[in-house]
Amino acid sequence: MTSAQLHRLLLDNLNTAVLLIDQTLLIDYINPAAEALLQVGSVRLRGTAVSDLFDDDETARQALREALELGHAHTLRHEFLSGPGVESSQVDYSVTPISIGSAQWVLMEMQPIDRILRINREEALLSVHNTSRSLIRGLAHEIKNPLGGIRGAAQLLAQEISESGLDGETAELCQIITTETDRLRNLVDRLLGPSQLPTFAQLNIHEITEHVAALIEAEITGTTVSGLTSTGSLVVERDYDPSIPDLSGDREQLIQAVLNVARNAMQAMLESDLPERKLTFKTRIQRSYTVAGEHHKVLCRVDIIDTGPGIAADIKERIFFPMISGRSEGTGLGLTIAQSAINVHQGIIECESEPGSTCFSIYLPIKV
Repeated sequence: MTSAQLHRLLLDNLNTAVLLIDQTLLIDYINPAAEALLQVGSVRLRGTAVSDLFDDDETARQALREALELGHAHTLRHEFLSGPGVESSQVDYSVTPISIGSAQWVLMEMQPIDRILRINREEALLSVHNTSRSLIRGLAHEIKNPLGGIRGAAQLLAQEISESGLDGETAELCQIITTETDRLRNLVDRLLGPSQLPTFAQLNIHEITEHVAALIEAEITGTTVSGLTSTGSLVVERDYDPSIPDLSGDREQLIQAVLNVARNAMQAMLESDLPERKLTFKTRIQRSYTVAGEHHKVLCRVDIIDTGPGIAADIKERIFFPMISGRSEGTGLGLTIAQSAINVHQGIIECESEPGSTCFSIYLPIKV
């Protein structure tokens, strides 16, 4: 392997986005990490002005000229990418003058801030989630013990009432105690999550989404036409990527997770007075993504998108915590259970919401 081949191999495998800029401030080379960041191919970008990639193009040109003319390296922070075909995001970037033969060039390195902020937010969410889960498990076990005693005592009392022939109202009060004790016990069981260990097997993600879509359709009767289900009040849409390979997962837990998110979306829309009510199941391949500090080359992303009123700002950062709900009749457990199920699969659920558009994205690693 020649020195040039080795250098190209190293650049091609860097996670840092690297661009080589010539003396006329045009792009001569970008590595695959830069292509992934900008969502534009190297063929399209070569020969274009690098300053056109930024919202503040004048600052970018000035930094590049000083690097070329004065030999000064610069680092600029929190700059926004823009331009035709370029995915908008926030980055830190540095420019470094280099000499190749007799010519002067500029090496530009970009670090996406959006990704770092997302990873930090995700790690904080997982940490709080794990802490709250440990606390809930301890409290749940402490609650279940006296509940068992209360239920047993109520049953014995009901038996004595029956044998002594007391009036029906007294027996009814004992039944209320038993019924409410069972309700609390079921609530505690839901807080604890699945009692069985997950059973992993190879499955197609569209088996999961189609099963959930069928359940949603069963709740709101309608007919399916060309991938759309119209109920008069709600439309269910599919937008699938058929190239997504099988992944390893527990079918029942994944169904429960997707169903909890989709049902929340459905209920939020049906309770709203918005003119358009559409629920979309969208699947895509997600490349080069970090979950819980682990970098994954390929993931499956399932987006559940609704046109509802959005999530209230005061609970937006806490929606995955237990007992937090934006609905008056909600238990606040659906998203907590969904997040726990996805965490078991080394994945995560993220949410972006504004009035008229809420998207829950489920990320599941694919072993390649």
